[in-house]
Amino acid sequence: MGTRLVEETSLENMSPKKTSSNDKSTNPWRDRLRHFEARQDALIQTISDFAEIESPSDNKPAADRMGAVLAERFQSLGGEVQIHHASDYGDNLQIDFPANAAGANAKPVLLLGHFDTVYPLGTLPNMPCHVTDDRLYGPGVLDMKSGLALMLFAIEALQTWHSRLPRPVTVFLVSDEEVGSSSSRPITEALAKKSAAVLVVEPAAGPHGAVKTARKGVGDYTLTVKGVAAHAGLDPGKGHSAVLELARQITRISKLNDLRHGLCVNPGVIRGGTRTNVIAAHAVVEIDVRIKQARQAVALDRKLRALKPFDKRCQLSIKGGVNRMPMERTAGVAALYKKAKAIAREINWKLGEAAVGGGSDGNFTANLGIPTLDGLGGVGAGAHAMHEHILISELPRRALLLAGLIETI
Repeated sequence: MGTRLVEETSLENMSPKKTSSNDKSTNPWRDRLRHFEARQDALIQTISDFAEIESPSDNKPAADRMGAVLAERFQSLGGEVQIHHASDYGDNLQIDFPANAAGANAKPVLLLGHFDTVYPLGTLPNMPCHVTDDRLYGPGVLDMKSGLALMLFAIEALQTWHSRLPRPVTVFLVSDEEVGSSSSRPITEALAKKSAAVLVVEPAAGPHGAVKTARKGVGDYTLTVKGVAAHAGLDPGKGHSAVLELARQITRISKLNDLRHGLCVNPGVIRGGTRTNVIAAHAVVEIDVRIKQARQAVALDRKLRALKPFDKRCQLSIKGGVNRMPMERTAGVAALYKKAKAIAREINWKLGEAAVGGGSDGNFTANLGIPTLDGLGGVGAGAHAMHEHILISELPRRALLLAGLIETI
């Protein structure tokens, strides 16, 4: 954190070299865009192929099948594959690409993404991959199998233009991002500490494809209430309802919301009781929390752990915490965004930025103080929903942006 904000760098000093005003040759960035436009059909096919390999987070064999395909594809480009074995989820993949002689001593750029999805096995028959107009539909095409394909095509293009990459690149693909990144987080953080910057190829924000320069922190808590059971008809006065106590606690918890300052507390899942004629002895609520600033985590945690029962015969216990601290718009993040805007301007593209409520593994790297830019993947809508899709026409310039950032950081 606290990286000094660098001034916006002119792309005149970066490759590819710009032509002078009297030079009749074409804009080299537009030439590069045409390279990806010519590869658009191959990009679409690659994304479709990836989406048709179902890889839910909670199915290790399925996730490992996806991982094996990705390992082979990146290895075919000359990447050195290292498999980080995981017991509960799919194995995580690290692929290292060396640089040419000029960039050999530079710190690597870390390309970060995930190949697990939220869709269970057997989703494809009801949600097949297909193209309609400018949209490619399918499970995980937006979040984030299009991002995986963009990584491949950006690296391939840079190799074409430079023979070898202009700087070292590490690709880290995780199998458990959708369920908290428990197996992959330590590796993500270790790789980030060795990197000059982190480019997260998660979906872009909104229909105009803004990159993400801030994300909320995410946490999960579980509040459990232990009451006293009794027969609802024979001995109602002897019972102390955990369900009633929980209802009163949920009302109290809802008052912790502070939307004006970006603090969201959502009691989202409730369980309790056994039968209607039994005063409940047990009840549970699962709570999702979102924070805009790191300092909010401590205050919220203290308030949740300070909850006291309304019914003194009931007992409360709370577990959990903030899993991902916020990705705040630091000077390092802002500097990367300026580089991205400069690349986009070369093709008359006004690239916006956005702060979003969802978290990603970019939260981890940004919280370490490593310059991180998120939302560099596909543009579309419907993530985690039956209408999930990407806009096909956006793919070439997303690939150009990713390749340009790798080159100019």
